[in-house]
Amino acid sequence: MNNSLLDLLSKKNGRRCFVIAEGCDNHLGNMDVAKEMCLRAKLAGADAIKFQHHLPDEEMLPDVSMSDNFEEPLYEFLKKYALKLDDHAELMRYCEELGIKYMCTPFSYKAAEEMVSIGLDMIKIGSGEMTDIPSLVKMATVLRKPMIVSTGMCTFEEIDRTYAALIETGIPLALTHCVSEYPPVYEDINVGLIPVLRKRYPKALIGHSDHTPDLYTCFAAVTLGAKIVEKHVILDKRQPGPDQSVSIDFQDLKQLVDGIRKIESSSGTEKKIHVREKQIREWAFRSIVSTRRITAGEVIDGEMIWSKRPGTGIPSRFRDEVIGKTAIVDIEENTLLKWEDLN
Repeated sequence: MNNSLLDLLSKKNGRRCFVIAEGCDNHLGNMDVAKEMCLRAKLAGADAIKFQHHLPDEEMLPDVSMSDNFEEPLYEFLKKYALKLDDHAELMRYCEELGIKYMCTPFSYKAAEEMVSIGLDMIKIGSGEMTDIPSLVKMATVLRKPMIVSTGMCTFEEIDRTYAALIETGIPLALTHCVSEYPPVYEDINVGLIPVLRKRYPKALIGHSDHTPDLYTCFAAVTLGAKIVEKHVILDKRQPGPDQSVSIDFQDLKQLVDGIRKIESSSGTEKKIHVREKQIREWAFRSIVSTRRITAGEVIDGEMIWSKRPGTGIPSRFRDEVIGKTAIVDIEENTLLKWEDLN
């Protein structure tokens, strides 16, 4: 396990799942909206808020054809709405005041270099850049920052190559399971891959980057060992945009964080009688009781006794041992039997 990345992700407890609120470009270039998203993420209990740094001419050609969830060419969308470097610096300072980690996905080496120059201490790589090994290795070797890489749209062979190349650089590495559909078909999620990834890539921390419009697959991922959960967030789910269909609002984010923390608290493997169970045991377990009046001197048979609550008398598992004994006192009907009343 990559302890240095664990420590960086969560200084309080490296075993906690690290929850990232992915703000993507849902701010639509409005800094007031971006700051409100930072604040809401903090109030919801997320560990980090993440935005994206786009330098459109560094990452794509202007005429790249887009998938159906884009109402306008991505190049034009980013030219209008992408945050500038000064915006990121301002948001980073604001998040420091709030006490929430500021993260960013740069979509080119130059974008990563710019973000590191203003203090970014961890680089998140989207699935589209996962196979761009030259850029990733340059980021790793030159910028020397921990890296979280999403694995959507990729084969095991492609992940193997990227994993091997980045592990060779010695940087702390995490991989997040991801399905790059907007939104995905649930049958395509395959959240059961989380333990497979943990075994296949033992030197990386494994997480889950989720594009469903609800919370269920995130909860499943945590139960299967995901130590990072990344979820798209938006202030108003009615707002149009390329990430609208895969984003949850901040009330949902609060429920997500709350659910993850409860899953973590309940995921122990110790089987014992807990303190709060002991008082329940006393009334909920069964004891042996008389089904009719038993007079002193009678030999007890199976028709005279059965089990009822509470569990403060002779435990019902001793029924066969009670049968054949002799009552030495009168025992009224519907009464707990006691060993001292039997010969």
